[in-house]
Amino acid sequence: MPCHAQPSKLQLAGYADPQGAISIQYNGDTIDPYFALQALLLARENGLDISPYARQWADWLVQRQKPDGTFDRYCRRGPVWAPCKTADADDALVALWLKFLDTMPAELKKNPVWQRSYQKSVATLSHLIDPVRGIYLVSPVYQHGLFMDNLEVLSYRPKPGGGTALLDTKKLARNIHTIFWDKQARHFLVSTQSGQDAIARTFYPDDIAQLFPLLFKFDHLPTDPHTYYEQWMHQYRATWLMQSHADFSWGLVAVVALDQGDPTSASCWLRETRAARNTSHWIVTDEVARQILAHKGVTAAGPEVSCQ
Repeated sequence: MPCHAQPSKLQLAGYADPQGAISIQYNGDTIDPYFALQALLLARENGLDISPYARQWADWLVQRQKPDGTFDRYCRRGPVWAPCKTADADDALVALWLKFLDTMPAELKKNPVWQRSYQKSVATLSHLIDPVRGIYLVSPVYQHGLFMDNLEVLSYRPKPGGGTALLDTKKLARNIHTIFWDKQARHFLVSTQSGQDAIARTFYPDDIAQLFPLLFKFDHLPTDPHTYYEQWMHQYRATWLMQSHADFSWGLVAVVALDQGDPTSASCWLRETRAARNTSHWIVTDEVARQILAHKGVTAAGPEVSCQ
């Protein structure tokens, strides 16, 4: 697999507009800041140059942060992006925003608008702490914790000595394991809400949640990471590769596969989702995943390869 000394530039034509907004889907009419931040951070962490979009997106989004430090989702109204829904989960979105601003320390240091947003966002996140469980809650309205959201918050590393009221990273990691790991069933619960056993499991959120620890290098696993990954793939690979036919394509999993030394599964994803690109089954994170695989020399599996 080739090694690239210079990062490839991320290409988001059809997603990013001239003002810096980034839509969820190709030529889409909806923006969810969560997915734009997820995509940009994933690209940067995997060797793509996000500079053509990073500052413009930050400037676009910071202007739309609400007084309470949260963000909305936005729909196109003619030439205007207007708020149309509240965020799906404030905790993960605000944490990813902080993490994203931290990727541009020089700009953050000299940009007072970004600095004020950063301080406001830390305060917002601190207000979502569940003082009893020691994890983060979805929002002031939805007073429960989500496993995947808390992993995303954990991936944000507050600056040491910052004097913030956020949870200690090591304690948060331990609390996530304590609260969400079901010892009897030997899987992670997706939520602190009761009654999960009575609900039929689905790929999202139940099955994909089991893979999220690998995406964020969560070290409280029942086995070593590679064994854990192989067990997940053995159980869910076929289901994952079929998702693009009826749901989303879940390119995040292909990135995890490559990170775990499994380029075959990543190649299978490229083959099985070829028809989904730029359709309603493809989001900006999938486009980034495709470009990460290309940057790292992964191509679509040939017809002779079994992807079952």
